Amino acid sequence: MDIDTVDEVACFDPELLQLNEVSPFALKTSPQLVEELYSQWLSLPDTAQLVKSLINDAKVGNAIHVFGNLSNPNAAGSNSLPSMFPAGNAPPLSPRSSSSSPRTSKQRNSPSSLGSPLKFVIEPVEEVIPQFYFQNGRPPPRDLKEHCLSSINHLFNNPLNGLQIDEFKSVTKDVCKLPSFLSSALFRKIDIDCTGIVTRDAFIKFWVDNNMLAMDVATQAFKIIKQSDRNYLTQVDFKPVLQELLATHPGLEFLRGTPEFQERYAETVIYRIFYYINRSGNGRLTLRELKRGNLITAMQQADEEDDINKVLRYFSYEHFYVIYCKFWELDTDHDFYIDKESLMKYGNYALTYRIVDRIFSQVPRRFSSRVEGMMSYEDFVYFMLAEEDKSSEPSLEYWFKCIDLDGNGVLTSTELQFFYEEQLHRMECIALEPVLFEDILCQIVDMIAPEREDYITLRDLKGCKLSGNVFNILFNLNKFMAFETRDPFLIRQEHEDPTLTEWDRFAHREYVRLSMEEDVEDVSNGSADVWEESLEAPF
Repeated sequence: MDIDTVDEVACFDPELLQLNEVSPFALKTSPQLVEELYSQWLSLPDTAQLVKSLINDAKVGNAIHVFGNLSNPNAAGSNSLPSMFPAGNAPPLSPRSSSSSPRTSKQRNSPSSLGSPLKFVIEPVEEVIPQFYFQNGRPPPRDLKEHCLSSINHLFNNPLNGLQIDEFKSVTKDVCKLPSFLSSALFRKIDIDCTGIVTRDAFIKFWVDNNMLAMDVATQAFKIIKQSDRNYLTQVDFKPVLQELLATHPGLEFLRGTPEFQERYAETVIYRIFYYINRSGNGRLTLRELKRGNLITAMQQADEEDDINKVLRYFSYEHFYVIYCKFWELDTDHDFYIDKESLMKYGNYALTYRIVDRIFSQVPRRFSSRVEGMMSYEDFVYFMLAEEDKSSEPSLEYWFKCIDLDGNGVLTSTELQFFYEEQLHRMECIALEPVLFEDILCQIVDMIAPEREDYITLRDLKGCKLSGNVFNILFNLNKFMAFETRDPFLIRQEHEDPTLTEWDRFAHREYVRLSMEEDVEDVSNGSADVWEESLEAPF
């Protein structure tokens, strides 16, 4: 047997030589001396025999004791370690104290003094990692599942063991905790065979077994509204939801006799939803976009609030009324299309020709209109929301694309000057004191504080609260003049309720003005047009 394998089997401690002349510290600090002593010990005949026996004991699994059993009182006399000194010439052992000193206690209790480290190898403990991925979502807690099943059993306790669509609203609200106007969409999602009844077992399979119970509200609504073969929402998917809202909400009851304006209201709500939430602008609303938006919160508020006009996000009837009336004023032939000249009249001719040309070139957004050179109602809704609330990110992106003539993602002084030239000419025409472009450029740079003074990025605009005024300076003369001569009353009003957006304030002012004009016409003419009567809202 090769003696070189000894260091792989047993570990030898120089302190165990118990030499009187050489202290353990000296052995540890003198590696050369230790190697000489160790080599001399290995050369002894008895050492090879000892190593072989240790190896054999290790192979069969016997306990290995280099120095025998220390608990035996005769262990010192029967020490199996061969002596490295001739008989009778061994130096005397250092005296051992019978008291339990820290050093002797450590040696007697440490595993290394009793035998080979092979005896004390600890088997690795198998650690169980809990499951962290679930294909259909994390299962709900047991108590939540039991409470849900109890509610289901109570609601489905009838001779049919199921519910019809007009009885299903309680399940949507009490069990699913969803807005009540999602009831029909949920019912049809479960009743795929169109039997007209959703049974208890079918509902449990869809809601409990598919882990819908454990999902957040946005994911639940997304899965209910979307088509089964798609992973996104389209405008068509929202139509059944809006139809049920119109049929059941008390704040929209006055519209039930006018199907045409019910449809216009639903379209406007859907356009507003996609304007603010579908940031990619591709008409495909993803789950991520839905979660990042505030639509679910607005839907829950609309379900709890009887006055629909208090739901300012998306569902306010007053906001729809303002948008529709503005479009109706511009669409003089009422074919639901407006051309470039008609759009120039918006806001009492507030916009410049150059910005209107950019809008109709479909740079900020491709028109949904199928008639070339004409803007549809949907296109107008996007334009109006962008024009009247330039503080929102969709509006900043809309107008940034209009001003960015070369499409390189930055606004240079040349591009800014191109649009301001027409503003300057209009100021001269109405005898206003013109403001030179150099002064305007300094004002814009001070207002935005861009990272680089030679151009402005969309990121610079989004980081400034006054970015909307930059666009007003460039192409909306009325708002530019209003900004230069700000009304302290309006500024104080904005500070009183900072939660209201520019659109909220504009829509409120316009609704009051339009309703007053309609009242005057009713008094003077004794009647109003058919569509105006239909659009009349409770004040």
